[in-house]
Amino acid sequence: MFTSVLVANRGEIACRVFRTARRMGIRTIAVYSEADARALHVREADEAVLIGPAPARESYLDAAKVLAAAKATGAEAIHPGYGFLSENADFAEAVMAAGLVWIGPPPAAIRAMGLKDAAKTLMIEAGVPVTPGYLGEDQSPERLQKEADAIGYPVLIKAVAGGGGKGMKKVERAEDFADGLASARREGQASFGDPRVLIEKYITRPRHIEVQVFGDSHGTVVHLHERDCSLQRRHQKVIEEAPAPGMDAATRQAVTDAAVRAAKAVNYEGAGTIEFIADASDGLKADRIWFMEMNTRLQVEHPVTEAVTGVDLVEWQFRVAAGEPIPLEQADIPLNGWAMEARLYAEDPANGFLPSIGRLDHFVMPEGVRVDTGVEEGGEVSQFYDPMIAKLIVHADTREEAAGALAIAASDVEVWPVRTNAGFLVRCLEHPRFIAGDVDTGFIGTEEADLAALPLSDMGIEDAANRLRQSASTARESDRGSPWDSVSGAVGFRANAPARMTQSVVVDGASCDASLLDEYDHAMTRLLSLSPGRVVAFENGSAFDVRSFAGAGSGSGGPASDGALRAPMPGKIVATPAKPGDAVTKGQSLIVLEAMKMEHALVAPFDGVVETIGAAVGDQVAADTVLATVTAADAG
Repeated sequence: MFTSVLVANRGEIACRVFRTARRMGIRTIAVYSEADARALHVREADEAVLIGPAPARESYLDAAKVLAAAKATGAEAIHPGYGFLSENADFAEAVMAAGLVWIGPPPAAIRAMGLKDAAKTLMIEAGVPVTPGYLGEDQSPERLQKEADAIGYPVLIKAVAGGGGKGMKKVERAEDFADGLASARREGQASFGDPRVLIEKYITRPRHIEVQVFGDSHGTVVHLHERDCSLQRRHQKVIEEAPAPGMDAATRQAVTDAAVRAAKAVNYEGAGTIEFIADASDGLKADRIWFMEMNTRLQVEHPVTEAVTGVDLVEWQFRVAAGEPIPLEQADIPLNGWAMEARLYAEDPANGFLPSIGRLDHFVMPEGVRVDTGVEEGGEVSQFYDPMIAKLIVHADTREEAAGALAIAASDVEVWPVRTNAGFLVRCLEHPRFIAGDVDTGFIGTEEADLAALPLSDMGIEDAANRLRQSASTARESDRGSPWDSVSGAVGFRANAPARMTQSVVVDGASCDASLLDEYDHAMTRLLSLSPGRVVAFENGSAFDVRSFAGAGSGSGGPASDGALRAPMPGKIVATPAKPGDAVTKGQSLIVLEAMKMEHALVAPFDGVVETIGAAVGDQVAADTVLATVTAADAG
């Protein structure tokens, strides 16, 4: 076994790998950009090396700088984490050529599964069922449109080198295909350096089922059962669980057998995930599950597999990379209870889920559950990296108990002034359809009206106070014997309710207004006093500035009353579909901004005419920059 490891990643990913390394007595080495100089993963490592400026291409994605850091610190092994260089075959080869241990699959396996079209062809040869679609070399817009028309709408356009929802666009109608193709190609080029795409039939009630596989250098491949990652927004996973609800023994056998065949087809070693799409219109059936892609790395959602199997997957990665056999045989890998994970993002659900950046002045995570994070109070959420700031993971005997525990954990999140999706997570977990296991990848879109409940900040202060007083009354009237007594209530439930019935107040150099505290007495809401006359309320995972009400539609990114569209965050302009003088309708895309690894469309706030476009493709813009103005159709 090697005695030192450099983790070529950042944030919660690096912190997660360090945790296992420390337990095994392995020296840990971090790399960091200038933006991460004070980051948690830097302090947690035994040694840390600065490798460049904030942009990932000049630091974390610079293989030469990472290898130089490994040489300078005497690292014996490199763990790439997940993301960045983790699925880069050239980097893997460079690590091995430098005489270091590569903690990942063989470069040949990475290449075989790295391009979605080639991987599907390989899977067909291995007898693994694949989704109907077009995988051809002809990438002309005309040919792609023709193939999409033949497949039948809706279709999915997917970057062949894609992952994590990047470069993936659903197209409902033939007339929207060209715009979807252009966007997918831009994201594919920006994220993976490859604009090529494939076309797939869109399954109308899809479930996202994936199987954790593990191989070693002795020819053994095993699976660690399945996960369900169907709860997604814009193809980004939000809540994951293991096992998959509604999975019977025969279907589980079929899908795990297919996953093992897929891994063996590329002589796989290390941790990997075989992703499948299932048609759930009539429940999970063995003949209605198809291969989508393989992720040749550890997954963000690996903790749920660890919870139900009792296996530390990072430890297995270390041992297999060191040449040891997989520690357990297939028959000895358990499947115990139920686990769920929620991804806590720095984003604002009340403002179209736009990423939220800035300093974490207040950052409190729930107790009694596993929290994987790479940030802490006083830290910074940067515009340069992914907005996921933590993962909340629970394990229980049953699915219902796991969902209840995770809802409690999400409701206990306190973050300010950076916005998070914690309240949104609570509403997802408490939704009757989710509780019943009736989910698919379209669940969030279908139930958006319920999940995007009117936040307190969109009410007047009196209405907000009345709502919280009503919540207090509801809390007093209920004995809270079961966490499911009020799954749709304004406040939600708490663990150990008798001890949590009164609010806790955190005072930062000021006292809360006494009359306001009386209004919240006994409510299941926590208050944070920031300054005299200003209080933040944390209710069911959401945070509200209840003393300085700003009103609906205010703040960055929203259109002003004069029709001005402002940049919601710093970013790069990648498209300007409209020009001055154009007649536009409400919701029509005017500007496309690339920030935090995703494209964000700024749309017309009402029917009208474009007066100005204040930026050009390629421009880097600051937050709150006016990018376009629209005059209402009935103005003047």
